[in-house]
Amino acid sequence: MTESRIKRLATTLMDATTDKDPLVQEQIYNALCHLGESEPEEILNSCDEYLRQHDKLAYPHRVIILKAMETVVKNNIALLDKSTAKVVIFLASNEMTKSKEVIRDWQQAASNVLVAVGQRFINKVMEEVLTKFQPGILPHYFVMQTFANLSVSNVFGMVPFLNSILGTMLPMLGMAKQDHMKSVFCYALQHFSESIQEYLANLDKAPDPTVRKDTFSNEIFSAYEVLFNSWLQHREAKLRLAVVEAMGPMSYLLPSEKLEEQLPKLIPGILALYKKHTEAFYISKSLCQILEASVNIGSRSLDVQLDSLLGTLHPQICAPADPAVPLTVKNHTEVLRCFTVLACSFPDRVLAFLLPKLESSNERTRVGTLLIMRQIINSAPSQMEIKKPFILSSMKLPLQDSNNKVKRAVVQVISAMAHHGYLEQPGGEAMMEFLVRQCALPSDAPKKQPPDADDLTSDSVQSISVNTLFLLSTTVDRMNNVLWPYLLEFVTPVQFTNALTPLCKSLMSLAVKKQEEGENASLIRYDLNANLPSPYALTTRLLVVSSQPYVGDCRGAAALRLLNVLHYSVHPALEQLWSKQVPLLVEHIEENTEKSLSQKEWEEKLLLFLQETLAAVADNTWICHFVTEMCRQLNSYNGFPLEKNFLYKCIGTTLGACASKDLVQKQLQELLETARYHEEAEREGLASCFGICAINHLEETLAKLEDFVRSDVFKKSVGLFSIFKDRSDNEVEKIKSTLILCYGYVAVSAPKELVLSRIEADILKNIFQYFNTKVLGIKVETKDLTLKLCLIRSICMISQAIYNGAKCGDFVFSRKAELVAQMVEFIKAEPPEAMRTPVRQRAMITCTYLVVLEPHLSDPDRTELIDTCLAGVLALPPPEPAKEREENGGDASHKEVLYGDTLSALKDLLKSLLQRNLTPHGLQDMFAHLGPWIKSNKEHERQRAVEVSAALLEFYLSKLNVSTVIPFYNLGVLIALFSPRCSDSLASVRQDAVDCVYCLLYIQLCYEGFARDHRDEMVEGLKALKKGLEEPDFTVLFRTCNNIAMVIGKRVPPDQLMSLLLAMFEGLADPDKNCSRAATVMINSLLKERGAVLQEKVPDIMSIIHSKLEEVDEEHIRKAAQQTVYILASQHKSVVVSSLLGSPLPFDSHTCAMWRSLATEPTLASRILEQLLEKVNSDVPYKESKSFPLLGSAAERVATPSAPGRHMRFV
Repeated sequence: MTESRIKRLATTLMDATTDKDPLVQEQIYNALCHLGESEPEEILNSCDEYLRQHDKLAYPHRVIILKAMETVVKNNIALLDKSTAKVVIFLASNEMTKSKEVIRDWQQAASNVLVAVGQRFINKVMEEVLTKFQPGILPHYFVMQTFANLSVSNVFGMVPFLNSILGTMLPMLGMAKQDHMKSVFCYALQHFSESIQEYLANLDKAPDPTVRKDTFSNEIFSAYEVLFNSWLQHREAKLRLAVVEAMGPMSYLLPSEKLEEQLPKLIPGILALYKKHTEAFYISKSLCQILEASVNIGSRSLDVQLDSLLGTLHPQICAPADPAVPLTVKNHTEVLRCFTVLACSFPDRVLAFLLPKLESSNERTRVGTLLIMRQIINSAPSQMEIKKPFILSSMKLPLQDSNNKVKRAVVQVISAMAHHGYLEQPGGEAMMEFLVRQCALPSDAPKKQPPDADDLTSDSVQSISVNTLFLLSTTVDRMNNVLWPYLLEFVTPVQFTNALTPLCKSLMSLAVKKQEEGENASLIRYDLNANLPSPYALTTRLLVVSSQPYVGDCRGAAALRLLNVLHYSVHPALEQLWSKQVPLLVEHIEENTEKSLSQKEWEEKLLLFLQETLAAVADNTWICHFVTEMCRQLNSYNGFPLEKNFLYKCIGTTLGACASKDLVQKQLQELLETARYHEEAEREGLASCFGICAINHLEETLAKLEDFVRSDVFKKSVGLFSIFKDRSDNEVEKIKSTLILCYGYVAVSAPKELVLSRIEADILKNIFQYFNTKVLGIKVETKDLTLKLCLIRSICMISQAIYNGAKCGDFVFSRKAELVAQMVEFIKAEPPEAMRTPVRQRAMITCTYLVVLEPHLSDPDRTELIDTCLAGVLALPPPEPAKEREENGGDASHKEVLYGDTLSALKDLLKSLLQRNLTPHGLQDMFAHLGPWIKSNKEHERQRAVEVSAALLEFYLSKLNVSTVIPFYNLGVLIALFSPRCSDSLASVRQDAVDCVYCLLYIQLCYEGFARDHRDEMVEGLKALKKGLEEPDFTVLFRTCNNIAMVIGKRVPPDQLMSLLLAMFEGLADPDKNCSRAATVMINSLLKERGAVLQEKVPDIMSIIHSKLEEVDEEHIRKAAQQTVYILASQHKSVVVSSLLGSPLPFDSHTCAMWRSLATEPTLASRILEQLLEKVNSDVPYKESKSFPLLGSAAERVATPSAPGRHMRFV
């Protein structure tokens, strides 16, 4: 691209700057900058030429071009030649000063171009701009601003000009009458002073190293006098702030004696401005610079001003900074810098001022004072070194403060102290304890309304504390010996539970550092640290909290990692085992989430880890100490039911590994004496402890349970509670409940070869002794729900123990029928109108295990069990509507879960009973009980019954193992039971009914000799038909029913066909009209499909049709029956006609309706008429006879037989 083309393109772009759309203007600017990257000089010259030629172009459009020029110059300053620079400087200077009025955007853009060029061509720029800065004439506003900005952007280039500029400028200060000119002079003086300071600070790099502060001091002081004595008193706030901003940097350059002389007036003058201005940042910044300048010259005047300084600055910090207003945050920073300057010079007086304010009743005063304390601890370390004990002792009151903002400020002070060695002093431990307490703060309950912005929650204090503790333990090396092993003291006390995750992470990091220093350093020196928890206490605590691994920011992984690091301190023999097993446990936590983790499986892993640990230690004395410590910690977990429950399991596991039988009995006795029986988790925990202990100590465990009931402790507790009668009954029942549960856990956990012989002789005898209370020698059953549920669970566990026993087949459970009867009584006692407790569910689960044991239940007992359970579940009222469920919330959800669990228990029980007799007869017997429920006129009962049926048939099919081909004699009856339900009014029933038919047909195929995994194409088609049952449209439903009947018709064996039809006819009386209609559809479909083989059965079928027409007075039944007769007639014309002719005369309306059905199709009707005429011609219609002539009766006409075995009477 040639230069002329670039120029033309640039000109075109600049012509477009008149577009008013800001986006277009932005694009023009970007395009010019882009062109300037490739040809900077060409573009700059083009811009210059364009602006000169278009002198009348409005300034907003000129601004776009000037900004583009600035960017091109900045990005290509090293490439510019002098001639281009001159052109640009001259243009920018003219643009800047063309208008004497201040037009900020335009003139600022031109000034910025000059500043950009001045980065390299400072002399050229100054040569041009100085022509517009003549003595005795007030310069243009932007000339001064350009000087100021140049002095900052090019310090070394500009400082040499400043002396002459200041000389020319000073007389002008008196000439400036307008505020904006005074402001720009202040702006220039501020930046000149900053530039001179930077120059002096970098003299080694400066072009003229001979420059000194006093080169400028007198001129700066002259300017200072005008600013302070005249302009600072101005009523315009903006001008006062401009003056203050300038005076800060100027104070560094004032002659020392002049500054000292001015301080008594200067500082009060600055402090007074705080009352006049809301924006305090500029005042504070300037004040800090003045204080630094004063300290630099060793001023003695500050001493006198100190009280007023402290009194004015302190409230600035106490007023909270608003993060949404950046200047308030900046002001805080500057005021804190002021305190740093003062603390370095007057440490005693500053502390004497601050520390009493920690006791103020005003929250903001306390918070502000703490912020200042943190600042001076960090920024004046040498001055504060000897004050450490004094500062630490003054923190006692803030450590007890309950205000969250104060707490946060204290945490920040502690962090500062840690970095500067305070916490190594006496009193440092109290600070660390405070920090850990904040880590342990409970989470705030969610508030209905969002908290005010000014509020601070416990969560945020906790978060800050956790971060601080971790940083101190990982990044502040001097804290290693302070924190290790001191932090271990906080691991076991329960009040620090919420702090466990950060504590464990910090301790882990510290321990690793100690190990890097050498193996011995990581050992816990108990001889030097008497307050540390023992290895047994640490192991117990860390193991127990790991049982709830995701609580408290995933404390399980942190606790286990710490445990692994401490292995040598716990026991030297554990290194190999723990280094292998702990990472696997941590990995399991990290691979799962709180939702996906199986709590039961996780606890089993931890208990196995504990078992392996005890085996690796193999030291009975150590194990005895360990279990004693575990028992001692039990009370710590009151209020933590899940953790306490797991600790009981740990105690059981450890007692199991204990070789000292005396200690085992002693600890079991203590557990029984101290347990809190009214808590469910405690009862469960204690019982599981006894169960686990019984694995290795069965005799001791059973003996201790019996001893306890006979002991004074039990009798005393009963006697004590009898003072309060209601409480007595309740508490004693809870103790009995626990003992009963203990027996159950012992039975299910102990070695089967040892426990089976004790079940009936000891365990059950004692259980029922606790359950039944004697009043005047008569047994009275308890009504206590807990006791009842514990008995049920205990019997369930005993049944499981027997079932899982190695000699299960040889064991005859003589009390089985009695226990089943007891469960039945429990179920019967439940209110039929509602499910409030899990008694039904638990009792049925227990029966599920009981029924499989020997001996078999008698038929009456079995019948009563099935009927009671079905009635107890299926007859329950339907669930609440969705709206009511939402209103009832958690209670409704709980009921829904309980009902689902109870229905599952019922299914499992029925499966267990069916398993005992897995034959067609057993299946028939089961559905004899279920049949009435399947045909119930209540929707919810049918729905549940068919759901249970589907589960049973699926189970039967899955367990079926046919070794010889035998007839499934009741297939027809069962299919007839379910197939009409395919059009039930409930969609769920329709779906389940198809599944039932599907299973029945596959069961039939198995009995015919097919393998269980055989797939029949037609039967599989039933699954596809389920889709058609989702919609309640009758047409679709009955078409689907017809298709289902066709599948049944093709797969039902011939010997089952008649029983299927007979049972189907029974379905015509179904209370659900949809199902009775479906029965007719299916009957007719089956007859169309298979009716041809039923010639001998036609008279029976005709007779059934007639009887059903008499029973059911429904129009759809009459029409369907006519259709049935028609179908039979089309297949067996002669037999149907003969059957109808054999009907009693005169024909009743139902027989007439059956005759009329033969006339529905002309071809069939004509053939039947031919047959009737043939009969009339060939047969004598009747014979006459007089039975009793003496009575004068009329002659009786007897019809001649029209078919074998048939006759009709005509009177």
